[in-house]
Amino acid sequence: MKAITLHDIDREMEKLIVQKSRERGLSLNKTIKGLLEQALGIKPPENNLRRQDFAEFSGVWSKKEFDQFMERAQACRTVDKEDWL
Repeated sequence: MKAITLHDIDREMEKLIVQKSRERGLSLNKTIKGLLEQALGIKPPENNLRRQDFAEFSGVWSKKEFDQFMERAQACRTVDKEDWL
């Protein structure tokens, strides 16, 4: 299959593509191919509503919750040498 290169993608579009990629847990290439398939009518949009219904029960964190956890866990990343003497 032929490779296609896109030039001059603005920062906002890049940001949204990367965000979609992270949300879906897919590579940028697979994400872009999926978006093109949907836009061209080759494949219907994914219905993520069912998965999202149970997100709160399956350990899925929002970006804000993840950032808060990482900030609070920072203290656990330092080693106090006094504890090991």
